[in-house]
Amino acid sequence: MTEGVFGRESGHEQVVFCQDAHTGLQAIIAVYSTALGPALGGTRFHPYSSESDALEDVLALSKGMAYKNALAGLDLGGGKAVIIGDPATVKSEALLRAYGRFVQSLGGRYITACDVGTYVPDMDVIAKETRFVTGRSRDCGGAGDSSVLTAYGVYQGMRASAEHVWGTPELRGRRVGVSGVGKVGHILTGHLVEAGAEVVIADVAEAAIDRAVTAYPGVEVVADNAALIRGDLDVYAPCALGGALDDDTVDVLRAKVVCGAANNQLAHPGVEKLLDERGILFAPDYLVNSGGVVQVSDELHGFDFDRARRKVTSLYDTARSVFRLAADEGVPPVTAADRLAERRMAELPRLRSIHSSILT
Repeated sequence: MTEGVFGRESGHEQVVFCQDAHTGLQAIIAVYSTALGPALGGTRFHPYSSESDALEDVLALSKGMAYKNALAGLDLGGGKAVIIGDPATVKSEALLRAYGRFVQSLGGRYITACDVGTYVPDMDVIAKETRFVTGRSRDCGGAGDSSVLTAYGVYQGMRASAEHVWGTPELRGRRVGVSGVGKVGHILTGHLVEAGAEVVIADVAEAAIDRAVTAYPGVEVVADNAALIRGDLDVYAPCALGGALDDDTVDVLRAKVVCGAANNQLAHPGVEKLLDERGILFAPDYLVNSGGVVQVSDELHGFDFDRARRKVTSLYDTARSVFRLAADEGVPPVTAADRLAERRMAELPRLRSIHSSILT
């Protein structure tokens, strides 16, 4: 399996396997591209069933980060890391610091941040061993929880989607189903309620449901995600795990827009075409959920929340550009987004080479 996903065809610049016997650290760092700058992407801490599964995940995630950072207009490449193990049982200061030393050994080619299973306090620990880390606490000079601007970016993407489909970015009266009301989904629900949308939620965690209902008493709760996607929705917002959109889901989905925070929402290549054929607008996940990476990247310049929020607000215009290109070229929005990202990754290094030749 490893041979099938790891080779020249993956397109990665560098893949590093990290092991520390003393702490039990097993990690993989994947740098997909540094064409636009250092590769920025979070560290996922997860109990993978095998090293091959971990490798497959980090290769896909790091490539996605390259496209996300390019489309967000950041001068950053794409990378990702995974630590193999259950964070609830094996995470320790020693292990995180050992991991930080591996990050430092790459000399700035890779900059890490939070992801599934890692949090702001973890970044503070990792920062004891490397300066190539973002998503730190405010007490340590960082930006804090990136879910705030991740949710805000999804909200801006949803407004752009509404304008494309219904001619107005107004979400008042629109029925929006939010699948997964953890950190990002919870904050997104708040934006939607404030905008006057009718919000329906589903989550496997009762605590997350209780928290959302307490904060936003007017939201409606359905039994599960299956009930949510079959419901009478205008917008479906997947904000939990990846792979939320497969053939069966698309077949029964009644919403006209899909716009959510989850990564890798398409279960396999071709689902974007099924959505397009059914007249469902899919807002590319790596575009609309890029608010978090915009936030942590701003930390590299001395974090300013208002500045970062202005950058995330511009995702509305980027999404509009993607939808227009998709309509003009007769392709799904994912294809249009890929083309815009690839164009930027190809053109900017060329401009840098011209600049360098002038200097020399």
